[in-house]
Amino acid sequence: MHDLTRYALAAAARGWHVFPLTPGQKRPLRGFTDWERQATTDAARIRQMWARAPYNIGIACGPSRLTVIDLDVPQAGDDPPPPEWALPGVHDGSDVLAVLCEQAAEPLLLETFSVRTGRGGTHLYFSTPPDVELGNSAGKLGWKIDTRARGGYVVGPGSRVGSGRYEAIHTAAPAPLPSWLAERLALDPVQPAPRPALGHALGYALTAMRAEVERVLAAAPGTRNNTLNAAAFALGQLAAADLLPRHLAEVCLQSAAEAIGLSAREAFSTIRSGLDSGSRQPRRAA
Repeated sequence: MHDLTRYALAAAARGWHVFPLTPGQKRPLRGFTDWERQATTDAARIRQMWARAPYNIGIACGPSRLTVIDLDVPQAGDDPPPPEWALPGVHDGSDVLAVLCEQAAEPLLLETFSVRTGRGGTHLYFSTPPDVELGNSAGKLGWKIDTRARGGYVVGPGSRVGSGRYEAIHTAAPAPLPSWLAERLALDPVQPAPRPALGHALGYALTAMRAEVERVLAAAPGTRNNTLNAAAFALGQLAAADLLPRHLAEVCLQSAAEAIGLSAREAFSTIRSGLDSGSRQPRRAA
């Protein structure tokens, strides 16, 4: 039994539904197109699957009743923080979360299962409240903070991506997701986008981009590629109107697509096609 089998079994022993990821990568193993349903806690199945190769470990958040807060750190070439987060002492997602806790007069979120990611960020695992329906989000809480819940997965401890390893740094049981965070993350009903004033064109475009990324992250199996194409089309319209940098839309959509299990090549092709189509019908903010 190699280390990754033990890590997969340890996750399953906590009640977390696991499935194999491609060795050395974040995407599901070929054939696991419905990974949320195929993920398992069955020890015999896990031993059988991981006996074939040292697969990385995916943890399906929905069936595991987990909400994972992903606190990222800036990488070379990243854009600077938006003006609202260009604050002294705010350098990454962990700092942003600390500010949110301070603003809400709530304690820091330290006593929960925590994982250091391969790129130096942090995953904080929380149990999802039984009466709350949560999906995935990108930037909804703030700069460099994403979340994974129903319809999403995280790379589990023990996995390696590139030269980085995912390491559990605090093995306490996942704490219940604080109610004030659950309220912020609760899925909103789809509302028609308001027509913004011209002076708010940039804010409108960024809000639209966040909404499209969240729509991709929440897409159900069987609809993900079409949802990605529609999102790329909408953002292509904004990019063609010079309201949004096309490169920024490409990067955000690519990250969201790979997070829900689309292959990098498939996602790239769909995004490029959607952006090109949208660019032929520019949309104005006012």
